[in-house]
Amino acid sequence: MGTLSAVTDPTVPDDVDGAPTTALLESVLAQAAEVVIVEASPDELDRADAARTVVTGEDIAELARLLSVVDGGTGDRCRCPGWPTVLVSAAGGRRLALWTLHHQAALGGLGNCDAALRDGSALTRWLAGRGLTGSRDVQQSLARAAVEREDRRARWVAAAPRGLTAVAAATSRREAGAEERLVDLVARRHPDAVERVLALLAWAGFPPRQPDGTPWHELAPQRLLLAEPTELIFEALASVSPTPAQLDGAAELFTSLEWTRPPRAELPEPLRTVLIDHVTATGTDPMRFRMRHGYGAGRATGA
Repeated sequence: MGTLSAVTDPTVPDDVDGAPTTALLESVLAQAAEVVIVEASPDELDRADAARTVVTGEDIAELARLLSVVDGGTGDRCRCPGWPTVLVSAAGGRRLALWTLHHQAALGGLGNCDAALRDGSALTRWLAGRGLTGSRDVQQSLARAAVEREDRRARWVAAAPRGLTAVAAATSRREAGAEERLVDLVARRHPDAVERVLALLAWAGFPPRQPDGTPWHELAPQRLLLAEPTELIFEALASVSPTPAQLDGAAELFTSLEWTRPPRAELPEPLRTVLIDHVTATGTDPMRFRMRHGYGAGRATGA
């Protein structure tokens, strides 16, 4: 196995002038006698548990093909340190280059900015075949997360009040003007004010039961509710026996920053007690936390 003795060589430049290109990459690798790829960022190359592989001979040409980039670069540099790290050395150990992979999609250190890989997936498979499975694991995790995000987006769209599915889908994709169209369509499809507020409360009850934060589009129902008169919202909730989803939406609305800073209104009874009982019995930990520091402050909940 090759040595990493030149890893901390202060004479190695962080970059070179000019935009990154595949031709530049190939010219560097054409001079290489050895390429060491370490599954770690540049400041962690000596980690004992970091998987690594040494590339020599004809395999360097194969690596050059796998590392080919989109000429011209991205015009920017990722702020993360990047990994795996690619150490390119000439015969005798002289360092020719230090590159880093970023998010399994770009190469840093080749030129004056990062460059997108032409086929990051092929490089990931090749690395995994040589025992460096971290990039593959990350890609698989990102793919699962993308599927989960899409499933959540679709469920949020399906939860939209009647007549709003198409514009809700556009809003979820952040299409230009979509939320403005949503505002207009909500008023036209739900002209009865109490019905409109109750429909929006149920829709606003979707995010608090989901993991991993709240995307901007999922707060659209809450933004619509905040545009409604306070007394109308209280009147709507008092006019029915609210559903669990409507109570979830109300609990989120009444603990939102827009409602509480400055306080928009104190919750009337019995609404306050109904919400406290609902969130105490069925709410998530974040919902209970916000309740205890909001409309439930000073009330013993047992939670």
